[in-house]
Amino acid sequence: MLLCQLNNVAMTRDALISGLPLRHGKLTPALFKRASERANLVSKVIKKPLNAIRAEFLPAVLLLTGEEACLLLGWDADQQNARVIFPELGDAEILISAEELSTRYAGYTLTAKPKFVFDQRTPTVGKVKSRHWFWGALSENRKIYSDVMVAAFLINMFALAMPLFSMNVYDRVVPNRSTETLWVMVIGISLIIIGDLILRTMRGYFLDWASHRIDIKLSAKIMEQVLGVRLEKRPTSVGSFASSLRSFETVRDFITSATITTFIDIPFALIFIIAIGWISLWMVAPVIIGSLIILVYSFTVQSKMHDLSETMYRASAIRNATLIESLVSLETVKSLGIEGQMQRKWEKSAAFMTEVSGKLKLLSTSISNTANAITQLINISLILLGVYLVISGDLTMGGLIACTMLAGRALAPISQAAGLMTQYHNASTALTALNDMMQNPIERPLDANFLSRSAFKGDIEFRGVSFSYPGSEFNALTNVSFKIKAGEHVALLGRMGSGKSTIHRLIL
Repeated sequence: MLLCQLNNVAMTRDALISGLPLRHGKLTPALFKRASERANLVSKVIKKPLNAIRAEFLPAVLLLTGEEACLLLGWDADQQNARVIFPELGDAEILISAEELSTRYAGYTLTAKPKFVFDQRTPTVGKVKSRHWFWGALSENRKIYSDVMVAAFLINMFALAMPLFSMNVYDRVVPNRSTETLWVMVIGISLIIIGDLILRTMRGYFLDWASHRIDIKLSAKIMEQVLGVRLEKRPTSVGSFASSLRSFETVRDFITSATITTFIDIPFALIFIIAIGWISLWMVAPVIIGSLIILVYSFTVQSKMHDLSETMYRASAIRNATLIESLVSLETVKSLGIEGQMQRKWEKSAAFMTEVSGKLKLLSTSISNTANAITQLINISLILLGVYLVISGDLTMGGLIACTMLAGRALAPISQAAGLMTQYHNASTALTALNDMMQNPIERPLDANFLSRSAFKGDIEFRGVSFSYPGSEFNALTNVSFKIKAGEHVALLGRMGSGKSTIHRLIL
């Protein structure tokens, strides 16, 4: 609040912290950034000694030992005393010696400065780009992913070492009985294997770290959207809405390290194909033809897989809606005697979902089996072609072995990617559903300013209120009028569906 006032930003305390998961009623450094965004402030956590904090960073929040904090406003003329505000003492500015403040300073400073915001008077030229809730979270980790790409390039370059090692052993070491050369090559390939192990471990660690950060941020965003959505946009089916939220797990599983590693390795398959061509141009043909067959078949069934994934998602939503709504309204179900109807609805949706799931798995299995069969046919073709080339003297025995090993490395990511198409379509469908949910208007948009009223009289009055839910042909309330004075206790009585909950929601 003090930072907002000092930066001439009109913001109430409720608007800053509404819905944030405060720890013991206080903001953490991570929550400080989220609260700053609501006030259109650009915040940053910096680690600097007290005497290194420049004047342009002030006013700033200093984190103190003992989970305390203060607001640093500046220094006196001789830089011996600091002008600070402690929240426990109100808004009063006090002087504290630099030495005493330095002993209590924890080493971290939170800065916040207002960012430039266009108002309604500014004409819009073209389409204003907004930060996407999902892709924006991924882009925040682009530095990690760029490092992972470098590691992937080195790993794939190291993968060339073993085929070339085998080729040179069979073509040069064995015919010449050069054991000294063999030991030098063994030491070199061993160092490469150790380096490959280190790079793979680091790549997996950083990918898991990035996925963990993305998961935490997206989970917080989704829950904040759910709790902040306007009541008139609340979904009519709680079970279907819960199914949409569960679909985030599908997206999260898809961006795990194993999946991303497979897709990162696909472009590097070209390196192995080039290496095969360097050994023998004729040996490239089976690999290219086989890869094209795998890709063409995979893309041929994509349209059907996409339709089945969407149908699967909708069927899952219906089944979850039936389950959750039956549990929530169990007393109503029993009182109306519709247990059999709910059971029939559950079994029907479960049977339909099983049928669709079977078709989707059949397509996915066909892609994997086709890729596996074509990979084996490519290996047979390479051996068959290689034998004729060896007999004609256009290829050595070591070159044949190296080409076979390189072909396996080139086809591995392509075959794995083909098998991941089902996960891709499931994640794509889930992301579309989450996008629709994230587009719903919320109670407190970041780009809106709200007036604050310190006190309310507390009277509630309805004057000829009529209301109908979205998609309903009938009014839930028609011409309702009443007045409840502050301090009065009123009970709403009526049969099921008479509008009691609707009145309660409208009051809120």
